[in-house]
Amino acid sequence: MKFLRNLVASILGFFIAGGIIFVLFFAIIFSLENEDKVVVKSNSVLKLDLSNAIKDYAPKEDNPFEEILGLSEGKLSLNEILNAIENAKSDPKIKGINIETLGVSGGVAQIEAIREKLIEFKDSGKFIKAYSDVYDQKNYYLSSVADSIFVNPVGGMEFTGLSSEVLFYKDFEDKYGIKMEVIRHGKYKSAVEPYIANKMSDANREQITSFLKSIWGEMLEDISKSRKLSVEELNNIADNLLARNPELAKENKLIDGIIYKDTYVDNLKKDVGIDSSKTLNQISLAKYIKSGKGKIVKTAKDKVAVIYAQGEIIYGEGNKDKIGQELINKALRKARKDKNVKAIVLRVNSPGGSALASDIMWRELELTKKEKPIVVSMGNVAASGGYYISCNADYIFAEPTTITGSIGVFGAVPNVSEFVNKIGINAEQVTTNKSKPYSLFEPMSEDFYNVTKEGVEMIYKTFVNRVAEGRKMTFEQVNEIAQGRVWSGAEAKANGLVDELGGLEKAIAKAAELGEVSDFRISNYPRYKTDLKESLQLNPFMNSKESILKEELGETNYTIYKNIKELSNLKGIQARLPFMIEVK
Repeated sequence: MKFLRNLVASILGFFIAGGIIFVLFFAIIFSLENEDKVVVKSNSVLKLDLSNAIKDYAPKEDNPFEEILGLSEGKLSLNEILNAIENAKSDPKIKGINIETLGVSGGVAQIEAIREKLIEFKDSGKFIKAYSDVYDQKNYYLSSVADSIFVNPVGGMEFTGLSSEVLFYKDFEDKYGIKMEVIRHGKYKSAVEPYIANKMSDANREQITSFLKSIWGEMLEDISKSRKLSVEELNNIADNLLARNPELAKENKLIDGIIYKDTYVDNLKKDVGIDSSKTLNQISLAKYIKSGKGKIVKTAKDKVAVIYAQGEIIYGEGNKDKIGQELINKALRKARKDKNVKAIVLRVNSPGGSALASDIMWRELELTKKEKPIVVSMGNVAASGGYYISCNADYIFAEPTTITGSIGVFGAVPNVSEFVNKIGINAEQVTTNKSKPYSLFEPMSEDFYNVTKEGVEMIYKTFVNRVAEGRKMTFEQVNEIAQGRVWSGAEAKANGLVDELGGLEKAIAKAAELGEVSDFRISNYPRYKTDLKESLQLNPFMNSKESILKEELGETNYTIYKNIKELSNLKGIQARLPFMIEVK
C-alpha cells in the first residue's frame, strides 16, 4: 500500500513539474513575441541614472527565465554606456542629456571614462544638465561635466576629499584564538595586514596616502576644467567643508542652482523647445541601450577582439563575476585562431587572486602574442594578479585613477588551535612519514612555515621576472617598485609599469594600429552560458543569499563578513590587492 502511495505521488509530482515547465515555456514564447519595441521619440532627453552596478562587460543573459521572471540584476555595461553616449551625439531625436542619479555604482576609473565621453557629447553642441537630491563625491565628479548643476533646496553635498578606512582584526584573533597564519613577500603587501597587526604600518600608510592623493588630484584637475575653479580653490572648499549645504555649494560655485525637481524638469522642457504644459520625452539609458543604441554597428570583415577579465582571479573555469583561466584561455585561443581578428585588447578589472591561475593565463597570453598583438586596457583596478596577466602585453593603457601594481604575493591559512584549546578540544594526527600535513587545529610548525615561505619567495621572483621581461626592465628595477606596493595609473605611468594613460577606446585604437587595420569591428569575449539545470533552479519568490545577508547584517557588516569569508576560502599562494581598503 505504501509503495502504491509513493508511486502515485511520484507520478503526480512528475506531471505537476512538467505542467509548470510547459506553462513557463509558452509564457517565454508569448513574452518574446509581444515584447514592446523601444522607440526613441523626437525631442527626447537621455536620462543617465548610474545607480545600478556598472561592470566593464555585462552581456545579456542567454537564460530566458532571467528576463521573464525579472531576476536579472540590472547591471550596466561600461562599453554599452559609452556606445550609447557616442550614438546619442549624432541621434537627431536626442537633444541633450540629463544626469539624474543618487549615486554612481562604479569605480573612479569608470566614471572618468564616462566623463570623457560626455565631454565629447558636449562638443557636438548638445546640452548636459545635472540634478540630484544629494551629491556624494563620485556623483559630483561625474555631474561636474554638465553645463549646469542643480540640487534640491533641502538636499546635501559631500566634497571633503578622498579617504580610506581599513579594519584590523589582530586583537579579535588574540582574544578568541581564531586567526589567519600569514606568509608574505613585499613590505607593502597589505592584503593580510589586518590579520597580523592591530594598526596600519608606516609602509601601508605611505602607499595609501600616495595613491589617494594621486587619484584625488586627477579628479580635481577634471572638476577644475569643467567648473572653472582652480585646484587650490577646490582643495580649500574640501578642507573647510565649504559645500556642506546647498547654499554654500552655490556660493562657492560648485553648483549653479537650488531648485525643486519640478522646476528642473520645466527648465529641461525649455532646453528642448517645448511648452511647460507638455510632457517631457525622457528615455532612460537602459531603454536607449535596449533600443539598439548600445552598439556601434559596423560590417567590416576585420575585427579587434576585446577580452574582458573582470573580478577576482580563481583557479578553474570562472564566470561573468570571477576570472578563471579556463574561460579566459578559451577566449584567447578562439581570438587567436580567428583569421579575421587582427589584434586583441585584454580589458582587466581585477584585484588579483590565485597566483597559479594568473601564471597559466600569462602563458596563454605569451603564446597569443607571438601571433597577434595584445594591448591591455586597465579599468578601476588591475593590481597584483591583475597586473600579472597584464605585464607581458605589447602595450598597456591605464586611466590616471586606475589602481595597479601591487607586485607581491602571500599565503594565508586559518588556524584555530588556541580557540580549540580554550574549549577543551585536542587534535591528534597519525602519519606515515616525517612531514605532517597542515592542520588548522594545531599551531603552524616551523617546517610548514619554511616550505610555504619558500613557495611564496619562488612565486614572487617569478612575478618580478615576468614583469621585468614584459616591461623590458631589470629585476632590480622592478623589485624597487614592487614589494606589493599599490600605485595609481598616473604613478604607474611615471615608474614604467604602464605605457600610456587612456581608456578602452584608446586601447582599441592602439591595437588596430599594431594589427595594421583601419576599418574593423569589435568582437567581445568571453561568451557566458547558463545551462538548463541552472535555469530551472531559479526561484522568483526567493531572495538570493547575498540579498538576505545584506538585509540582516547591513551593508557595512556584510562587507566585513564577505572579506573574512573570502580570505578564509583562499587556496594556494595569492597575488592579490589589499582588498580590505575602502576608498570613499
